[in-house]
Amino acid sequence: MPHALSDLTVNTVRRSTEPPVEELRTDVCVVGAGIAGMSAALASARLGRSVALVDALPVLGGQCANSLIGLFCGVYGNGPDYQQLTHGIFTDMFSDLESSGDISYNRRHTMTVNYDEVAVGRWMEEQVVDHRIHAITSASVLSVENDGGHIGAVNFATRYGLLRVVADAFVDATGDAALTWEAGLDCRVPERTIWGSQQVRLENLDPEHAPSPEELAQRVRDKAENYGLVRKDGLAFFFPGRNTAVMNMTHVEAPLEPVAASRAQLEGRAQADLVVDFLKAEFPEAFGRATVRLYGFPGRRQTRWIAGEYQLSVDDVVNGTRFEDTVARTAWPIELHDRPDGYVWEVFEPDHVHEVPLRSITPKGAVNLLAAGRCVDGDAAALSSVRVMGPCAAMGEAAAHALDLADGGGVADISWSDLRTRVAHNVTS
Repeated sequence: MPHALSDLTVNTVRRSTEPPVEELRTDVCVVGAGIAGMSAALASARLGRSVALVDALPVLGGQCANSLIGLFCGVYGNGPDYQQLTHGIFTDMFSDLESSGDISYNRRHTMTVNYDEVAVGRWMEEQVVDHRIHAITSASVLSVENDGGHIGAVNFATRYGLLRVVADAFVDATGDAALTWEAGLDCRVPERTIWGSQQVRLENLDPEHAPSPEELAQRVRDKAENYGLVRKDGLAFFFPGRNTAVMNMTHVEAPLEPVAASRAQLEGRAQADLVVDFLKAEFPEAFGRATVRLYGFPGRRQTRWIAGEYQLSVDDVVNGTRFEDTVARTAWPIELHDRPDGYVWEVFEPDHVHEVPLRSITPKGAVNLLAAGRCVDGDAAALSSVRVMGPCAAMGEAAAHALDLADGGGVADISWSDLRTRVAHNVTS
């Protein structure tokens, strides 16, 4: 008698010389599942479109949920009014996370929102399921079928084999303009490194003895070299009532080459360890018992972005230029991390708002492809002020509506007025 545990047949197999390619057909394909891609995917689904949401990470949420950013920036305007400038995805998200106690609000020159990244990640996953979005993870862009600017399909290499996604419209929310790049369209890169960050979440803290932001920043400036810290400033984002904090105190290179990118990730974690040593020694009452709960995926600020129909300039940002085709607004400062030890930080007046036009999320020569998030077009300083999560989410929502209005045709043919009407909650006071 065979044993009951041995009746499962095991077959011996070998890969065929022509590996099979799975094919998925949808109305819209969004590449990149961070806040911009998630916003685009949910907005498209709510418009009745079938949606594929593809990401190179093994999980959804992009940097928003997985790089331990822990802070929604650029959603609100400056004090004293703190006007909400971006709605859309944040309307339901903030309401749900307020109910569960997973967000809190901070009012300084502007209003930022602390959040629990685990709760935000699960919220996104549940939304994807509820809206019947086809989510594909661990999938990197392999090639793009581009016919004169009209994208017909994107081929992905996944953990489980090859996948071809055929769609009428595409959104590049990769952060690195990976879709636009592989489509053979023009992209921009900075002449020198714009530094990313290795965030780390610490637990077992005593927030009552936490240093003020000013005291922490001054101590880092005074003692950074003693501890081998690369960045000479930094921030601690404490979560109220939880004795945890996200530390943003590193500067890590963000190369686009595979070997260098992997090496940078390890170097970033080593930098984070030095930060923990510094905090324990310099602020023992607050951090003396600190342990690392989690290292985030590497945070990348500005690496490669599209060459758009319009390049947002620093003058547009500083002067608050108004556009007929505005799709997003923010009041976030210029925050350019182009030096290893620190960064440019230029805060605006209370009533200041600057805008992102549709043309800046439209790659040159593209017909049915839009970008959303930190890979939209701007000069380095301008991009540093619009790559935060508020305007990135607004860009994603606008991309969904613009592609819906195009209905399989060219985005260049849609009415700017019709688009502004659809996204009025993000572009008008």
